[in-house]
Amino acid sequence: MANLSEFCTCTNYKCKLHPRNHDKGCAPCIEKNLKTKEMPSCYFNLFEGADKRTSDSFEAFCELVQNEKKKA
Repeated sequence: MANLSEFCTCTNYKCKLHPRNHDKGCAPCIEKNLKTKEMPSCYFNLFEGADKRTSDSFEAFCELVQNEKKKA
């Protein structure tokens, strides 16, 4: 937990890659997401409705971004 970044917004504490569950900070999560071509939860959490997403895909992230732009 010493490496938990102050800006971390991920609340999926059951995930083995969450910074609370090891001493390697965000690196394991970022590495996994780069390999699977997905976005980390902390990016999704920038947007309202992120908890209703169906995946962590780039497409799902883009959809949230576009929905946010429509509100502006």
